[in-house]
Amino acid sequence: MQDKESEMSFLDHLEIFRWHLIRSVFAILLFAILAFLFKNFIFDIVLLGPKNPEFFTYRLLCDISNLLGLNDALCLKESPFILMNITMSGQFSTHIKVSFLAGFVLAFPYIIWEFWRFIRPALHQNESKQVKWFVFISSLLFFIGILFGYYVISPLSVNFLGSYQVSPNVANQISLTSFISTVSTVCLANGIIFELPVVVYFLAKSGLITPELMRIYRKHAIVCTLILSAVITPPDITSQILVSMPIIILYEISILICSRVIKNRHKLNR
Repeated sequence: MQDKESEMSFLDHLEIFRWHLIRSVFAILLFAILAFLFKNFIFDIVLLGPKNPEFFTYRLLCDISNLLGLNDALCLKESPFILMNITMSGQFSTHIKVSFLAGFVLAFPYIIWEFWRFIRPALHQNESKQVKWFVFISSLLFFIGILFGYYVISPLSVNFLGSYQVSPNVANQISLTSFISTVSTVCLANGIIFELPVVVYFLAKSGLITPELMRIYRKHAIVCTLILSAVITPPDITSQILVSMPIIILYEISILICSRVIKNRHKLNR
């Protein structure tokens, strides 16, 4: 199989990649249609969940507050803002956009599987065995990132931005598109960020990075992490720390993964 692949031209590889891409797009469309049909669940239960005072994160913070003897200091008793639609096609266009986004999230394991099928013939047999868990690990990290963004960052973002006022005379009436964009962007960004160990693995396999290089630029990476956290989170220090800490931990794990890859390569070269 590898000999056959090595004899293929660039256009042949491009044609194969095109069909992998087409199948991935069809998977996204299929899940997008399902998400479109289950509108009530997607919006009322999932996306609008962080607005509900009974949301899991808010109830957990309230329980912690009572446990620490702070009474209801961390409890959210009512939503700090009102959601509204201000354009004629706002709700319909939001429904379409959310459906495609949900389609991508739900189809992510299949997309990764198609990507893995494309690159697998170019790998040696021992390399294929080493990354046989590629689809599972990539999907797991992605969904962990999504859940982290949904249950940790999104509630803090919604509560902070929704309750912040420059003056008591200015009421918060948040547009539907703004709210959905905040929640979906935070969740998707965290899902992508959590793929860092997988990206580092392939970069290390390609010889583009080494553990020494990652250690040298550790301080630079921390600075970039803080900047990235400031971009995808509201302007409060708590949310930025909550986002930056997992990224820093993932970076350290990535150094270990990179070291393992280099070590295995040295063993094979002996």
